[in-house]
Amino acid sequence: MRIAVDAMGGDFAPREIIAGAWRAARELPGLTRLMLVGREEAIREEFPRGEPVPPILEIVPASEVVGMEESPATAVRRKRDSSINRMVDLVKQGEADAVFSAGNTGAVVAAVQLKLRTLPGVLRPAIATIMPTRKSPFVLIDAGANTDSTPAMLRQFAVMGALYAREILGVPNPLIGLLSIGGEESKGNETTKEALALLRASPLNFFGNVEGHDLYEGRVDVVVCDGFVGNVVLKTSESVAHFIGEWLKEEFTRNPLRMIGAALLKPALDAMRRKSDPAAYGGAPLLGGNGICIIGHGASKAKAVFNAIRVSAEAVSHRLNPLIEAEIARVEKA
Repeated sequence: MRIAVDAMGGDFAPREIIAGAWRAARELPGLTRLMLVGREEAIREEFPRGEPVPPILEIVPASEVVGMEESPATAVRRKRDSSINRMVDLVKQGEADAVFSAGNTGAVVAAVQLKLRTLPGVLRPAIATIMPTRKSPFVLIDAGANTDSTPAMLRQFAVMGALYAREILGVPNPLIGLLSIGGEESKGNETTKEALALLRASPLNFFGNVEGHDLYEGRVDVVVCDGFVGNVVLKTSESVAHFIGEWLKEEFTRNPLRMIGAALLKPALDAMRRKSDPAAYGGAPLLGGNGICIIGHGASKAKAVFNAIRVSAEAVSHRLNPLIEAEIARVEKA
């Protein structure tokens, strides 16, 4: 199994990217090549001193880096020797089975669309993000790849999200919900109403509409929406989680008595933190592209990078893309 990693992408690149890849090269079975794509000198400087380089780890030189604020399509076209372009080229040339980047998300999506295209039958690729709940995590799709989506695209997102939940999260028959402004079938805009009808008529395990307050109740395994709404949901959720964490810290440290209470609650708080830690899921897959692609958070550190490489390998070993292609064809025919 061959994975290409954008060593220059992310807020903590290349240090944390290389630390996570180094661990993956040592601990993950089944990997045959782990390619670090980027500026060779910068990558070598972050190799652990005095440790032998894992034999499956290699450097693929790339002289340019796409910044987080750059226009995605423009950067992909102009910076042909960027780490993102070279990473995706490795899949196109048959040298890699999957890629991971914590860099400019738009540029990664644009590179996949321009260079690899979509799987046969897939209208547009979509980003699937794992979101925690008290019961079990759910898949949010699309989380930002498409700001506008047609009803037919939303149905395909449901197919891809359900397959990801089944193959990677281990949910036997994922239940799918369509994100709307009300549970009733009359609620929503024209796109969601038409998508609701398409999903009702499909062979998928479809629950119906779900609202914002349903998301973290664990009612469904997959939540479908367009990328504009999904990205707002994702970033709002991250912000609320951060706010609550900071608020708790502030309140618990106001006086010694509260600090004693915080010490007693620490095991419970640690359990909640582990369950909601996005680094445990590694990254968000771009589903529907003609190649396995995992996109990491810009703030990804070594743990997240390790898990993203693990998820990349799992997607390849489960033959996720052939399954998506076959399931899209089956649902479209039905």
